[in-house]
Amino acid sequence: MIKFETRVQELKHKVLVETIKYLKEGKTQLDYNDLFNIVHNVIPSKKPSFRCCVYKERAIVEERVKLILNASSKDDTNVIKVIPIACDECPLGGYTVSIDQCRGCIAHRCYEACPKKCISFTDGLRAKIDKTNCINCGMCAKACPYSAIENRVRPCERACKQKAISPNMLEDDNSAVINDEKCIHCGACVYTCPFGAIVDVSYIKEILELIRNNDKNHLYAVVAPSIGGNFMDYKTGQVVAGIKELGFGNIFEAALGADMVALEESHELAERQILTSSCCPAFALYIRKFFPELSKYISSSLSPMAMISKFIKEKDPLAKVVFIGPCTAKKSEIKNPRVSPYVDSVMTFEELQSLFDAYEIDLASLKEEEFKKGSKFGRGFAKCGGLSKAVEQALKETNTNFEVKGINVDGMENVRKALLELKNNKNLFNFIEGMACEGGCIGGPCNLQHNIKSKMMIDKFSNLGDSEIKENIDKEGKI
Repeated sequence: MIKFETRVQELKHKVLVETIKYLKEGKTQLDYNDLFNIVHNVIPSKKPSFRCCVYKERAIVEERVKLILNASSKDDTNVIKVIPIACDECPLGGYTVSIDQCRGCIAHRCYEACPKKCISFTDGLRAKIDKTNCINCGMCAKACPYSAIENRVRPCERACKQKAISPNMLEDDNSAVINDEKCIHCGACVYTCPFGAIVDVSYIKEILELIRNNDKNHLYAVVAPSIGGNFMDYKTGQVVAGIKELGFGNIFEAALGADMVALEESHELAERQILTSSCCPAFALYIRKFFPELSKYISSSLSPMAMISKFIKEKDPLAKVVFIGPCTAKKSEIKNPRVSPYVDSVMTFEELQSLFDAYEIDLASLKEEEFKKGSKFGRGFAKCGGLSKAVEQALKETNTNFEVKGINVDGMENVRKALLELKNNKNLFNFIEGMACEGGCIGGPCNLQHNIKSKMMIDKFSNLGDSEIKENIDKEGKI
């Protein structure tokens, strides 16, 4: 049994497992009794364990189930959703007075500094901020001689470096609301929210329909390189066998697509002289939304997921392809017209584990199965810096005389700094490998684990791949 990092992951897992048990029987719609049973199977106790009462817990679970039942990869909506009823326990962010720190001084510098005069004094002593008028300018905090006023930012807001999340001031509950114009679907808020109030939509329902309605010989799973850092208690070949048990006839590593991307991107870099990577959809979307003038530098290459899926569908016109990885932004990427013809759906490692448990597949008892593998360079795409190494290797293998002056950045704060440097001085470097998640895909929001052991496993897994990109493509690129 996989040990999840948090109870939020455990709750998500329980909801998925119980919902899948009903959907795998062939039901396309669930009636009231089905929904009632799912909710009570997830929350069987009459005593609350994570909310004020069991009724609220069940209401939250019901909303989660409804999101699963109503989600579709064809909808043009944000793949990151807020469950308002689960968000109300999170305190409203902004500047707050610490009762312990405020000394009740008579200078009242905080009041004088406030442009909206929204500070009053309890019993003439302790400062209090009227949040309905506060504009969070921070002037009061700067003026306070005791540092008694601090800016308490909600975890989701702190995680979102694009400032796409804010309290919904139009509603009484002040639940988080996502600005789709700023959101890049990276999922940092999904992983960070301690109440599990922000979720990535699940396409499990349509994936089960793909499994049910298609010949397994034409059903393909493409797994991300970061699979090597998940499912720690099992061999990768056993996980592959488990995926085949679900009904997939063919398994490819996205790392094989990464090998193809490395060759294509290295040629493009040498030709265009300045390039930013296109493998991370959140990074590419960030450039388009916040640095549109730099969009011309984004590589025209498809991502490894899309590249290998395109290869599969060109070889097998009847193919249906499902990508499996740690990324929420991939669920958004398949809505891109350049990608949608090749990838039919996406699920995360968390969702894959839920499928294994719902189908009662014991990975430990399975014999290892082979799959189409990537080189060590393709597998290296799971970590920030892996793409740059692969591009340099591809230039070497193709005898291309071009000096790469690259920079590898992960996490949106570092991404922003690098793009500002590119915008202001194009001579510092000629290639930016950008990854929205810290550490790269191994830091993706939907990995089963985010610890040092998983990172060590990725290194070990990568080193098992071939040491030549072109040679690996020739060997593995067959259907």
